[in-house]
Amino acid sequence: MIKIAVPTRAGQVDEHFGHCESFTIYSIDDEKSVVDQERFTPPPACGCKSNLIGTLSEMGVSVLIAGNMGEGAAVRLGQAGIKVFRGVAGDVGEAVQNWLDGKIKDRDILCAAHAPGHECAHEHQR
Repeated sequence: MIKIAVPTRAGQVDEHFGHCESFTIYSIDDEKSVVDQERFTPPPACGCKSNLIGTLSEMGVSVLIAGNMGEGAAVRLGQAGIKVFRGVAGDVGEAVQNWLDGKIKDRDILCAAHAPGHECAHEHQR
């Protein structure tokens, strides 16, 4: 069984891991079929979401499909054994199906800029 987490906003892959309103978590069987889907909504005070990596890992997540994230989050996800695929956009279900079909590769890009008014230091954490 594989569990895939997708940072989600309004049914779409959120463009930034740290700003998502929720995570959609898919359970995938050995035949690469979706057997379960659940939604995990982090507490509003979670900030850049890096503190949720342990929770995702405890839930059994081993793959994360995302729009983008800072370097600190990418490093900590990898340290937790969660394989990251960045540079994904669009419908959450389609993104998971594209990953299952082998159509998604990690773009190995990191967030370097944020929306006006957003402040964080995750690009500088190692």
